[in-house]
Amino acid sequence: MRVRSLGRRGPAVEQAVNPRTESTVLAEPLQQVDRTFVLCRRRKLSYFGGCDYFRLSSHPAVLKAMREGLDQFGLNVAASRKTTGNHPLYEKLEATLAAYFGVEAAVLVSNGYLANLVVAQALAGEFTHALIDERAHGSLFDAAELTGCRLLPFKHRDAADARRAVRAAGRRAKLLLLTDGLFSHSGQVAPLGDYLRLLPKHAVLLLDDAHGAGTLGRNGCGTLEFLGESDERIIQTVTLSKAFGVYGGAVLGSRRLRDRIFSRSRLFIGNTPLPLPLANAARTALQVVRADARMRRRLLLNTRFVKAALRSAGFPLPEGPGPIAPIEPRDARHAESLRRRILAHGIHPPFIRYPGGPVSGYFRFAISSEHNAKQLDVLAKCIATLGR
Repeated sequence: MRVRSLGRRGPAVEQAVNPRTESTVLAEPLQQVDRTFVLCRRRKLSYFGGCDYFRLSSHPAVLKAMREGLDQFGLNVAASRKTTGNHPLYEKLEATLAAYFGVEAAVLVSNGYLANLVVAQALAGEFTHALIDERAHGSLFDAAELTGCRLLPFKHRDAADARRAVRAAGRRAKLLLLTDGLFSHSGQVAPLGDYLRLLPKHAVLLLDDAHGAGTLGRNGCGTLEFLGESDERIIQTVTLSKAFGVYGGAVLGSRRLRDRIFSRSRLFIGNTPLPLPLANAARTALQVVRADARMRRRLLLNTRFVKAALRSAGFPLPEGPGPIAPIEPRDARHAESLRRRILAHGIHPPFIRYPGGPVSGYFRFAISSEHNAKQLDVLAKCIATLGR
């Protein structure tokens, strides 16, 4: 089996037992027992893994909306939206998404990974070169390939190297730049303002904001709101499976882009949309995130608390606003030592191997708005004992 190179992200593999396990082996199954605990090998452990940053996957209002959606609409339209499967609920969700993110139009797709591929199919033939962050999400690399462009990777979050790539493409090049907004392995954001300033007038920036949407910005609108950036050249894609706790993905942009997706993307045209109960739940999840400023504030404060504890313990932590705190072990022996000490404090050790992060793996602590003070204190004390 051929392993993808750095930057081509495959599935995250969370190792609960052995950090030396090869990345081709799936993690042990985990059972959620409530919003911040999991059951692993019959032990109830605090959970700082995954990407359910507000724990909306178990929020009472979201679950109620899902049950109501099942009762009212059934499970599945069993058809493409281009044939007989365009249920009114999908259009309502798209209107909610467009209003939430302040864009002309939103196109709902089955999941976040597909959102980038749908855009690529809609825009195929319009560009000559695709500039891409070397640690971008795998879906962005797949999207770049679908465009048929020449691929020009640039150094991670490095605007100067992106400028070099622009110059290498030449003056007549038609450019597409692809990047994550909030990088899931580090909690850092892309320098979007710098990219926009160096790109030509008719270039396009495809922004995968899967982790920024909901978690960043005053209103939870993502990396663009956090950075104060707005530009007609930006196409934004998001997922509903992380901060919003449900499922599905969306493309955010202009009505022209929406129309091109409807007419040119085979993935959209031939795809059965997400189950109706999930679409109903997603509308509620968006409303919860937008309305509950206290929940978003808790996420911010919890994130700051954990990151301060990490830095006080001597761990070099990347500067970034995301609710993600990575610890990179020195070697396999150090990883095993850290794993044992984390488990001893009643915490599930979120050791992952994910292309884009350290090749040998790292502990990725994902902070939630719903972790309570006791859990955060225990994590802080645990981290204090892990100091290098």
